[in-house]
Amino acid sequence: MTAPLREPTVEAPPDATEEAAAAVGSDSTAVQGRSLGRIAWERLKRDQLALAGGGVVVLIVVVALLAPVITDLMGQDPETHHEDLINPLFGTPNGSLGGISGDHLLGVEPVNGRDIFARILHGARISLLVGFLSAVVAVVLGTVLGILAGFFGGWVDTAISRVMDGLLAFPQLLFIIALVSVMPNDLLGLTGSGVRIFVMILVIGFFGWPYIGRVVRGQALSLREREYVEAARSLGAGRFYILFKELLPNLVAPIIVYTTMVIPTNILTEAALSFLGVGVKPPTASWGQKLSNAIDYYDSDPVYMVVPGVAIFITVLVFNLFGDGVRDTLDPRGSR
Repeated sequence: MTAPLREPTVEAPPDATEEAAAAVGSDSTAVQGRSLGRIAWERLKRDQLALAGGGVVVLIVVVALLAPVITDLMGQDPETHHEDLINPLFGTPNGSLGGISGDHLLGVEPVNGRDIFARILHGARISLLVGFLSAVVAVVLGTVLGILAGFFGGWVDTAISRVMDGLLAFPQLLFIIALVSVMPNDLLGLTGSGVRIFVMILVIGFFGWPYIGRVVRGQALSLREREYVEAARSLGAGRFYILFKELLPNLVAPIIVYTTMVIPTNILTEAALSFLGVGVKPPTASWGQKLSNAIDYYDSDPVYMVVPGVAIFITVLVFNLFGDGVRDTLDPRGSR
């Protein structure tokens, strides 16, 4: 009996096998996946203007948080009066440029002689506090109500959309002025300026949520028809699981963009309210309040008006520059 024929086997040389394995290993290390966060950061790094704005934003926030420490190290208290630096006849600071010197880097206030640099630093705390917290209130309300309106549709969408339209047409500034004017001096354990700050945060945030609510609603209307949402439904996922596990993660980008854009608007609103006299109460420092006080001295001491104006301008400008960069990074299709 003859043995069955076998096909000849050809063994690859050891060197060729090792070279192929090495080539596969090198390809696997060369091709690496990048997360969305890393892609966004690489795009943002190419926008030097946005990076500069973000750096100044971080600097302003750090300086505002450390304002008491910085003023203590400089030996300047925002409430200390220096009447000896004031001309008793005209009530203006002695010397040129509003009394600027080595001890008082930005001069002193007319009449009372308080250090302007120390009050600018402490005023930044109020502006940033109101700007950030009111943005948080607006983002939370707008995200929750917007995603509910876009996902459920029907009467839920109609009711929420009509509320948005009503709030957008409401005179926000006049309402805040009227509300702050009638608020008591004691509320929820807060007194004086604390009450006004609390009311400004709530009211500015409440009237600001329809803007992000409309954006989130529009995105949710589009996302609810995507394949992954249908797949989640077919697997038996509940509505709230789809809302917070499928839709919300895909709404992070527009939410972040809106937050960076609304903070400077809230800072301007707080400055306007303090300028009109319905913001924080003296002696609490505020940029808008300083602008209001400087009106009487714009001709005799222009530095007193220029300093808080420049502080507001720079803060709003760098926030807008950074917000524009974040928007272009997270939405490259709509970039300039």
